Parts: sequence; C-alpha cells; structure tokens
Amino acid sequence: MGEAGIRKQTPEHSSLFTLHSSLFSVIQVLLVEDSLTVREHLLYILNADPQIDVVGTAKDGQEAVKFVQRKIPSVIVMDINMPRMDGFEATRHIMQTHPIPIVLVSANWDPKEMTTSFKAIEAGAVAVLAKPRGFGDPDSKRLEQELVQQVKLMSEIKVVTRRARKLTPSPGTAAAKPSPASPSAFARPTGKVKLIAIGTSTGGPPVLQTILTELPKNLPVPIVIVQHIAKGFLEGMVDWLGKSTGFSVHIAAHSEPLQPGHAYFAPDGKHLEVTRDGRAFLNNDPPDSGLRPSATHLFRSVSRSYGKQAIGVILTGMGADGAAELKKMRDTGAITIAQDKASSLVHGMPGEAIKMGAAQYIQSPREVVETLKRLVK
Repeated sequence: MGEAGIRKQTPEHSSLFTLHSSLFSVIQVLLVEDSLTVREHLLYILNADPQIDVVGTAKDGQEAVKFVQRKIPSVIVMDINMPRMDGFEATRHIMQTHPIPIVLVSANWDPKEMTTSFKAIEAGAVAVLAKPRGFGDPDSKRLEQELVQQVKLMSEIKVVTRRARKLTPSPGTAAAKPSPASPSAFARPTGKVKLIAIGTSTGGPPVLQTILTELPKNLPVPIVIVQHIAKGFLEGMVDWLGKSTGFSVHIAAHSEPLQPGHAYFAPDGKHLEVTRDGRAFLNNDPPDSGLRPSATHLFRSVSRSYGKQAIGVILTGMGADGAAELKKMRDTGAITIAQDKASSLVHGMPGEAIKMGAAQYIQSPREVVETLKRLVK
C-alpha cells in the first residue's frame, strides 16, 4: 500500500496552491486499483485538480479496509474487480464500520462486473462510473471530468451508511403523510390514475429498488422512469433491479405499448415521452438543461398526454431536472410527490421541487410506496 502526501509544487505553483487551499478544504481521496498502470493514470487525473489530494493508494479491497482503520479519507475511489477482495466485499466491510462515500469505477460493462457494481451500490456505494481510458481516447476527457466532478460532489455527502439502511425494504411501512402544503389528510387524484412517472439521479438506484420491491407486482398502471446514470451502466442497473425486486423492468423501446405492472427506463442518450394512446416515444431532441434523457422532458409529455390521470415523483438527485415540470403536472391536476431530505442522498432535484410548491407530498421511499398503492387501487 502506498501513501501520497501533498503533491510536489514548483515555486511558481506553490502560491497558487496556497490561494486555492484558502478558498476551500482539500478533499482527501483513497484510490483503490489493482493495476499499477491504471492506478498511476487515475492518480494523475485526481491530483491534477487542486481541490483533491490522493492521500493513499491500495491495490485491492483488503488493503483498502486496513487503510480506513487508521485514516479516514473524504472519498474512496474504488475498482470493481480486484484480487483477494473485490469492490463489493470492500464496500460492504467499510460501510459496516467506517461510513465513507465510495465511488466505484468500472473498466468494462461485463455482466458479471455490472452485477458486482450494483451489489456494491446496494451495500452503500454512492455512485458507479466508467473508468477513464488512456490518453488519446475520444471519451477520455469527458470521463476524467465526470470522475473529478463526482468525487467533489460525494465529498459533501455525510453518514452514507445510515441513509443506505433507511432505504432498505422492511416489513413495517410507515403510513403516507401529506406535505405541509397539502391541506387534506390525503389528497385524491381528480381523475383515474393511468400512469406513474419518476425522475431521479444521484442515489436513485437503491431508492428505486425499495419502491419496486414493495409495490405490488400486479400494479394496475405502468411506470416510466428517467434515471441519470453514467453511460453504459443502464442495462446493468435494469437487470439488477429486475432480479432484486421481482418487478418487470425494461429499457423502453420506441412505440412500445406501456403495460400495467411494468417499469420502463429511458435509454442512454434518448428522451422518453409518453403518448396519449399509452406508448413510449423516444427522440433525439436537444438536451434539457444539458441532460438527455431528462425528467423535464418526460414530465412535460406526461402532463400533455395524461394530465390529471398521472402521478409524478421526483427522487434523490443533484440539480433541478424535472422540478418546474412537476409543478406544471400539479397545476393540471396530477398528484405529485418529492422525496424528503432525510432519506435523500442528494436533495437537489426534490428540494427544488419542494421550494417551488410542486410537491403535494414530501415523503420517504416507503411512504411513497404507500401513497402509490392507495392512489392506484
């Protein structure tokens, strides 16, 4: 196991680094990667950002577990497939004893590696990303930026283990409660519910797992979902959700009829809309707020096609995607729900919806389940 201190600064750079350090605290990162070549590449990417300092490296999960027993980093960046102890087992051990935000990086989209990745998400890892490739690769710069951005965002997440445990399904389920903005004990839809639409981002997969596990498998309406996730990981997530929840989960196909008791995800790089005759419609329209797919795009089409016969839900995620359109859904008579702050890994999207009065209900994942059950009976 190697340890990296503050990187060497040339005289002309040292004053600049001092200035940066005075503006923000340095994010201490533990890097876990079995390949020396890849480890050095990731070390270069992370240490190139003045806000990040790689304080330690480990070549497998066992070394990572030992490292955190004596030093707690801000974030762990960890490979999936490693000798002796893989990313899942290391995540499980670390989250049981030293809750630290763990960002997983995967070199390929092999089904076995995907399964391990999402098992680690279930165990408490906060994100999974494609591993930045070597110099000269056309996607290299984008992947490097995504990794650095994710490390910075996740450094602000606290008590990850507790939040992950709150999202674990359990036999006892709390009764649904209205938000402070709702004057009634339990709002009723103004029309028969025909569709549930969900938007989510960071922290979404385990919340969706909870909701799809606890919803009845013969749910009388379809569910359409936009989940922001790193390119290439959607198929693995859908497979994991289907196997772990028992719910019928799919990636939506163009013009596919939406069936009751099925959940449909927007594909990578495509906007998902719904038509009045109950079909999925995919398109390459420009990104909404830099996102494609986007919850904004989905909710807009739901409002247009289903109006008061829909339920809109915004779950954990950074940014504000879908918040304004959820408000429009509420204004047209749809029932709207936002995840509460206590159970959200990142309260950006639901928080923005709550601020603008878009949510009739502000609820934990289990309360969302109870609300959906009652509304679609």
